[in-house]
Amino acid sequence: MNEFRNILFVAEPVPGNEAAFAQAVALARSNQASLTVLGVIDLPSMPVPALESSATELHDAVLAALRDELTVLRESAGDTPDLELKVVAGKRFLEIIREVLRHDHDLVIKAPEDPAWLDRLYGSDDMHLLRKCPCPVWLVKHSPSGSYRRILAAVDVDADHPARELTIRHKLNVKILELSVSLALSDFAELHVAHAWEVIGESALRHGAFIQMPENEVNAHVERVRKHYAKLLDALISEAGAKLGQDAINYINPQIHMPKGSARKVIPELARRLQVDCVVMGTVARTGVPGFFMGNTAENILNQIECSVLAIKPPGFVTPVTVEE
Repeated sequence: MNEFRNILFVAEPVPGNEAAFAQAVALARSNQASLTVLGVIDLPSMPVPALESSATELHDAVLAALRDELTVLRESAGDTPDLELKVVAGKRFLEIIREVLRHDHDLVIKAPEDPAWLDRLYGSDDMHLLRKCPCPVWLVKHSPSGSYRRILAAVDVDADHPARELTIRHKLNVKILELSVSLALSDFAELHVAHAWEVIGESALRHGAFIQMPENEVNAHVERVRKHYAKLLDALISEAGAKLGQDAINYINPQIHMPKGSARKVIPELARRLQVDCVVMGTVARTGVPGFFMGNTAENILNQIECSVLAIKPPGFVTPVTVEE
């Protein structure tokens, strides 16, 4: 994973925080990258007891306590060069993104807000980050082994899009594969690559009241579509091999999956069946439009998977968040 040089770790008061921090430290060491540890206090949401202290004193006391906690966390990292602590107050996801914008971080790592994040992700700070953070976001769920055994790269090679969007989607697919291969190599993990596909109008062709083709003709058409997507997927993997080195691809020997059906259904099902530890996927297909964050398909997938997620934005993504208040 030598893609990252300026990593931001966000400390969270959850059981998986230490595991996520260990992942951030290991990645920073292997990449010789700088690592910033950020703590965010959302003061307005905190119950304020009847104290004689002024609001300013309370603010300073809370920030000091968090700074002490982060200092203990930093000491647990041992000899890690270029590690910086920061403590800020404000709305959590906004302050994280503003830190990324101010200091050009190229990766955010954190533990999910709740170990049982499946029921809480939608609408949470984590989902805000997945929608709006301009750099990749890695939500690290604790793994008993400390490393990943199986990684699933979810790509979309569907060519039925405008030319400019196809270019963006292609770049995003290549980036997903690059990071997935790198992560699989670093963890000696299996790599699975998946593209979900469907045949437009198949149901109407088989069971339509007005248009109904013979079953053998429909089956032949479906098989032609499958082969078309398989060819596109092979070409994508070949291109990634040319960039990463064919030896790396041959060593990883990715297992290819082409589940038939809606991506929002079959990708989570595949992740559960394979018992993957991390899904690498894109969260945005269009760029340059402030306020366009993430498609419904990506949100549906993210709300169904229970493993770690490395979510990637395409080049040119525009976050709606600004540094100014």
